Amino acid sequence: MTTEAYIYDAIRTPRGRGKAGSHGKPAGSLYEVKPVDLVTNLLESMKERNQLDTRKVDDLILATGEPVNEQGQNIAKTALVYSSWDDITTGAQLHRYCAGGLDAVNLAAMKVRSGFEEMVVAGGVESMSRLGIGASGAAAGDPWTAMESYGISQGVAADLTARLEGFSRADLDQYALMSQQRAAHARENGYFDRSVVPVKDMNGLTILDHDETIRGDITTESLAKLPPSFQMFGDLGHADLLKFKYPQ
Repeated sequence: MTTEAYIYDAIRTPRGRGKAGSHGKPAGSLYEVKPVDLVTNLLESMKERNQLDTRKVDDLILATGEPVNEQGQNIAKTALVYSSWDDITTGAQLHRYCAGGLDAVNLAAMKVRSGFEEMVVAGGVESMSRLGIGASGAAAGDPWTAMESYGISQGVAADLTARLEGFSRADLDQYALMSQQRAAHARENGYFDRSVVPVKDMNGLTILDHDETIRGDITTESLAKLPPSFQMFGDLGHADLLKFKYPQ
């Protein structure tokens, strides 16, 4: 039995803006691209760049935050069948919201380290312009369940944690500014070039080859002007639930 797991390669698509465009705002380049196409694009690239014999891949573990419609019905296996990979490779879909992609990689490592499998591909896919937050419904659509479980989104929970731990809006804006500056520096110096795989259409034409979400020109002042990201959820009653659960 092996005791170690190794990462042989790591690739991703560019990150596109998540909206279809409205009120004069530009549309994200990927809003018309189906989630399965994003995955298939990466599978084909991984196969080609590594001369990979896909019959040796035991499993594809793919996470998604909203496993419904275009991202449902085991999108991992759908992408495998849709691609040129061998039919013998199995696929599994995992759901843990924002932590899903990381957990997929963790599960792949567990399988390899236990000796249960030898080669596993893992990752995540999410098209928020095609399936927004809460698209899968479930308990979020049931007021009674939500009330009894104090169900809140991770964004609202993050805001609560910041308040309880004493992090101010200014503190978090400064951290966000540093993150954007580092991302811009990494892009300008080619640190992402090896891992970012351009998204192409069925004719082989490039749709997007760079991250649209990096904003190296932002300032502390411009960040301070942004409205709270999860104000809507607070207005819908999540804020009252939190005040009831955490009166302090």
